[in-house]
Amino acid sequence: MSSARAQANHGLYLAKIQLAGWRRALAAQEIPAVTLAQAFQPAARERLLAAYGWFLLAVSGSEQLTDRPPRSCAGLPGIAAGKAVPGEIREFQQLESAGWLVELLSERDVAVRNAPLQGNLAVPSQELASCEQVQQWIDKLEALFDRMSDSLDEY
Repeated sequence: MSSARAQANHGLYLAKIQLAGWRRALAAQEIPAVTLAQAFQPAARERLLAAYGWFLLAVSGSEQLTDRPPRSCAGLPGIAAGKAVPGEIREFQQLESAGWLVELLSERDVAVRNAPLQGNLAVPSQELASCEQVQQWIDKLEALFDRMSDSLDEY
């Protein structure tokens, strides 16, 4: 397994740990759900974006490993002259423009209203992803990684 693929798998693993912690905190009912979403969702999303970026590097065959993976196909190193863009990358490009990856890739600031609701100091001004949404992102990334890893291993 390449280093980029290992990093991608590790990112998914860490996102699952964050999601489990989020669910435990929700079950404890000690902190408002909206505050927990502000604490956990951005961190889990960042782990998933990193996992996605590392996997993009693995799929593209890039030997250029950096400290930070790309956040989308647009951030990938250029394809060598005479080489075709891998079908997996074309599939990811489609998902980034009109698929479920649009939501994961969209930049969202975790803004806080100036006037908090009673009993809650931190209230987002926009809807954050829920635990269920983060679980769906994890499931979809895992399914893609598994399917594409199988096809890449055949080469």
